[in-house]
Amino acid sequence: MAKSNEGHRQRLREKFLNSGLDGFHDYEIIELLLTLGTPRTDCKQPAKDALKKWGSLKAVLEAPPKELKKIKGIGDHNVFGLKLTQDVARRYLADRIVDMDYIQSSEDVLDYLRHNLRDKSQELFMVIYLNGRNQILKMETLFEGTLNTSAVYPREVVKKALENDASALVLVHNHP
Repeated sequence: MAKSNEGHRQRLREKFLNSGLDGFHDYEIIELLLTLGTPRTDCKQPAKDALKKWGSLKAVLEAPPKELKKIKGIGDHNVFGLKLTQDVARRYLADRIVDMDYIQSSEDVLDYLRHNLRDKSQELFMVIYLNGRNQILKMETLFEGTLNTSAVYPREVVKKALENDASALVLVHNHP
């Protein structure tokens, strides 16, 4: 690492520990993630290059691993860290939704569903089972289809709803 960059990584970490991601630029967030897989190399330029290529933090996290590795300075360990971060965020959103006391509106689950279904390459049919107080009992993918079709069997939907003692259902279908 160049003399002028000495301590940069530590300053980034301290900034995060003191105030979270508030005040960070997207490239700094990507840079911070890349440092986890690159022990001693400056990660600022690869972070800026990735952001320039994909345009947003979200798009960098969703980029295909092979494409990420085409950026000079991004290797297998970095890709692992980026993909792990994306999946941890997805799991966190799912757990947060399931742990809600109750669902007040469709907006309560929309963020989770957008994030969870965004990068799927095949059609899915999911069901969120709710009790009488709109608490989530369970979420599951009931049917998986192909690129542009998904067969849904109403009998199976009703059967699963009864098995889960659901009073209400949220039916979810994507179009990749």
